[in-house]
Amino acid sequence: MPDTVPGTHEAEPHRDIGGRLNWLRAGVLGANDGIVSTAGLVVGVAAATVERGPVLTAGVAGLVAGAVSMALSEYVSVSTQRDTERSLLDKERRELEDEPEQELAELAALYEAKGLSPATAMTVAEELTASDPFAAHVDAELGIDPDALTNPWQAASSSAVAFVSGALLPLLAIVLLPASVRIPVTFVVVLIALAATGTISARLGDSPARPAVTRIVLGGALAMVVTYGIGQLAGVAGI
Repeated sequence: MPDTVPGTHEAEPHRDIGGRLNWLRAGVLGANDGIVSTAGLVVGVAAATVERGPVLTAGVAGLVAGAVSMALSEYVSVSTQRDTERSLLDKERRELEDEPEQELAELAALYEAKGLSPATAMTVAEELTASDPFAAHVDAELGIDPDALTNPWQAASSSAVAFVSGALLPLLAIVLLPASVRIPVTFVVVLIALAATGTISARLGDSPARPAVTRIVLGGALAMVVTYGIGQLAGVAGI
């Protein structure tokens, strides 16, 4: 009999890599959110006033608020996912205790659906059940590793760090530069950063880079143009 069975150990490395890529992709998207939202905010304020204080205050406030919002949203989302996973695992434990024969037949049917013959599928199901029935069923039926459930605190902190890392770029660019050049230079810096995050995101998703970069760069440019126009109007009106 082969050392690996479809849907069990052979799939674990791929699932682990997929999970890491998802986390990395989420980090890139979080940084991208930080870049766009903060850039739009500070460019809008800088268009209304040449004073550094209001720009810095607005940028820092936006950075903190955005990081907290991202972290809270991620915590709630991942906590819900973790609760769902635990509920499914508890349900599977109860079914194994109450209906072991039906669960064995169900496991065999899953492997038969993957392409094994009925006899081989039943043999695999019986051997895996004899070894660790719970692990065999949650892997084949749910695709969940009970020892690697999602961590809401880790997700929240990662999301906040990613947002802050992205938000610092436009904030530092517009605060540290002279008033005469800070807006155009910030535009350029932000668009370059967005092109980089778009490229990374596309490569992680194994998709063409050009459409992803075009979308994110145009979106970021539009956000800054709109907030710049609003800032100009507010400055002229003396708001």
